[in-house]
Amino acid sequence: MRPVDIARQLKVSTSSLRHYESMGIVPEVERTESGYRVYTEEHYAYFSCIVAMKDGFGMQRTGEVLVLVLDGRQEEALWLISDSKAQLFRDKTIAEKTIKALESEPETLLPLHKRKKGWTIGEMAEYTLIPASAIRHWEKMGLLTVERDPDNGYRVFSPSNLRQILTIRTLKSAIWSLDVIKRIIADIDNDRLDYAITAARAALDYLNVQNKNQLRGSYYLYRLMQEGE
Repeated sequence: MRPVDIARQLKVSTSSLRHYESMGIVPEVERTESGYRVYTEEHYAYFSCIVAMKDGFGMQRTGEVLVLVLDGRQEEALWLISDSKAQLFRDKTIAEKTIKALESEPETLLPLHKRKKGWTIGEMAEYTLIPASAIRHWEKMGLLTVERDPDNGYRVFSPSNLRQILTIRTLKSAIWSLDVIKRIIADIDNDRLDYAITAARAALDYLNVQNKNQLRGSYYLYRLMQEGE
């Protein structure tokens, strides 16, 4: 098969095919005496799989998976797929928490016994499913302003901080720019929530599309692995 024919069928450039080849994620390609590449049906199956997977799993994870498939380590490849799906489900769970937090009254966001004292960073990390290290990083970047307990110096997180942390995580998962995230966080700090709610819902829509993209990519991967048996 000619590279140009495969590229036309998959709606990619021939340079993309060469790039995938250089990544080592398709079988070795033979050449004619004059140096032209000779692609087979097997190569077409791999290229089709790459194109189907990259939107849902990203190019890095797609490459990691196909390297394992080429090496005959199919079980490991499938576990990487499961890991990506678990990450996407976690992103979806956090997005739903974000929308709920933005649409709820502030005084209902923290448990009754915590409404006067606020949450610790450990409690915030546990509830939001976001690592404490990420929360500290966002504070250091200036995305968050967190009060400190005057007695012990520990961070004390408010309902507004909860909304901000969830929103940052949700928008980052949907690949929003840092400048936009900063503006939305500033709005939340001033109780202007309409744009934040719209953005969070758009992020959830994006994750729903990614879920379908992953399903399609998984199907192509399964078909590739079946053809290789």
